[in-house]
Amino acid sequence: MPAKRRTFLLPTALSRRRVHAGRPDATAPATDATVAAAAPPDSRLIDSAVYTNGHRYASPNSLAETYQCLHEQDGAMAWIGLYRPNADQIASLAEEFKLHHLAVEDAITAHQRPKLERYGDTLFVVLRAARYDDAREEVEFSELHLFIGPGFVITVRHGEAPDLAAVRRRMEAEPEMLARGPEAVLYAVLDQVVDGYAPVVSGLENDIDEIETEVFGGDPKVSRRSYELSREVIEFQRAARPLLGVLNALSTGFAKYGTEEELQRYLRDVADHLTQVVERVDGFRHLLQNILTVNATLVSQQQNEEMRSLTAASYEQNEEIKKISSWAAILFAPTLIGTVYGMNFDNMPELKWHLGYPFAIALMGLVCLGLYLIFKRRNWL
Repeated sequence: MPAKRRTFLLPTALSRRRVHAGRPDATAPATDATVAAAAPPDSRLIDSAVYTNGHRYASPNSLAETYQCLHEQDGAMAWIGLYRPNADQIASLAEEFKLHHLAVEDAITAHQRPKLERYGDTLFVVLRAARYDDAREEVEFSELHLFIGPGFVITVRHGEAPDLAAVRRRMEAEPEMLARGPEAVLYAVLDQVVDGYAPVVSGLENDIDEIETEVFGGDPKVSRRSYELSREVIEFQRAARPLLGVLNALSTGFAKYGTEEELQRYLRDVADHLTQVVERVDGFRHLLQNILTVNATLVSQQQNEEMRSLTAASYEQNEEIKKISSWAAILFAPTLIGTVYGMNFDNMPELKWHLGYPFAIALMGLVCLGLYLIFKRRNWL
């Protein structure tokens, strides 16, 4: 690496300005997506610039041109933004800036948890940004890798968030801040990622409020939605909580590199905002667990009520069947007797008997009365 690049030290002073939603910008609004759309279709280089004293010195169209401009200008800093680069681009950057092969491998494969690794005078930082999709009411997560070294910043995005074009505009609008070097860019990116968590927290809070209403409204789909939202909250925890360790690691390095107390305040401010996010997300997870428990209880109560209703209906049906069966048995007795005496055999003794008819009628009545009393005693009638 050329000797003209300065050694890696965190800035001794950095005037931090937080980005708030809706803040007016002097430049025309643009996002990484619009910049990528304007780039050639086969290009994964979103933006590349060489800065001197906080001002854009050149805007190369390729990595080779970026290297050349960086070598020609003393004290320059290159800021290279890539979107899902291929292996050849990563290999070119690794050769030019002497990147560690483990960090290069992580940047290619992605799917890393937030972390900070130091390889000599180069920092490798993995961040997970989040974005709330209002239309689908879902949280989208994306991965961002940064290589921070003497005289260069390399950002490798594996998703749509965060909007690094906004970070670049912010930094270019403050040349005195950008002039402090690559570490200022790292700080601005961290700030953008943490600020991006706020809309996600608000979106999740609204979803939880809706679920609470649906739970007591008896919506049968609430269990599925609660489970899906719980998965999003857990994924959000995995994105935000490890970032606290990254910020703590940076704070530990401040003392070693003699960084001013002012920058430590700024970093603690970012950590404070991140801590609030983590605490709220932890609260969301506990709340969703309670919602699932309440919903399970309500569903169980509803099922018990339905079972009681079915039991009552079955009991009433059985009572009706008993009555019908009892009367059928009572009416069957005289039919049986009448059928026997209606067979018209010549040798039936009762056929020639003068009291045969009264006897048959009396027999029918006695059998019916006996059956009636039996069924009545058993409460079938």
